[in-house]
Amino acid sequence: MDFFDSHSHYNDEKFEEDREELIHKIYQEGITKTVVAGYDVFSSKKAILLAEQYHFIYATCGISPNDIPGNTEEIFSLAKQDKVVAIGEIGLDYYWNKENKKEQREIFCEQIEIANQLRKPIVIHARDAVQDIIEVLKEKPVDEKGVFHCIQLNPELVKQALKLDFFVSFAGSITFKNSKNADEIIKMVPLEKMLIETDCPYLAPEPVRGTRNDSRNVKYTAQKIAQVKQKELEEIARSTYQNAETIFKINA
Repeated sequence: MDFFDSHSHYNDEKFEEDREELIHKIYQEGITKTVVAGYDVFSSKKAILLAEQYHFIYATCGISPNDIPGNTEEIFSLAKQDKVVAIGEIGLDYYWNKENKKEQREIFCEQIEIANQLRKPIVIHARDAVQDIIEVLKEKPVDEKGVFHCIQLNPELVKQALKLDFFVSFAGSITFKNSKNADEIIKMVPLEKMLIETDCPYLAPEPVRGTRNDSRNVKYTAQKIAQVKQKELEEIARSTYQNAETIFKINA
């Protein structure tokens, strides 16, 4: 059974000591595609280097709301490369940063324009900014749509994301014992609009919570979805794999 980890950070310093060894392991254990997400210029360059080195790795380029200011012109240049499948992660975060909302919004809008120029989808980071995120997406439609990554378990956000025809990606947080709304949100999202991810090295799921996360743990997120939707694990793996290939325009 193969899995597609739609959002990882093997460009993170937490993988410096054993990155190459670990990347070989995840492939051997059934993670046959993954996207390494950039969040600033430096991490985007690292994501591209990894994508060039490994046939099953793809990259995104972007400046996250937690990493501004940043050079969007350089993101535009980087994102022209073949294995860059999306602009991201980009968006709004009013949990960590409340003082620069205007600047966050400007950078978000600039990168939507880049995505539209290059005809790529976007990968959205949204935290405590439901109203503004949806407002921006309605004012500046994204031609190739995209993914709400590690979606915050807010029913209104999920409802609006689906209404805008975006995909919804679930991470290990849906397995946490104290995770509110997880079952409700999983039931809201049709299987054909769903992705799975680790966001590794962060958000390790139960039963390995508190450890450094890696793509092999995406199966626990898939198992949670299978349980709630009363489906076989194989169906969740297959559907989310195909969905990721579709949104990121990756040939099977």
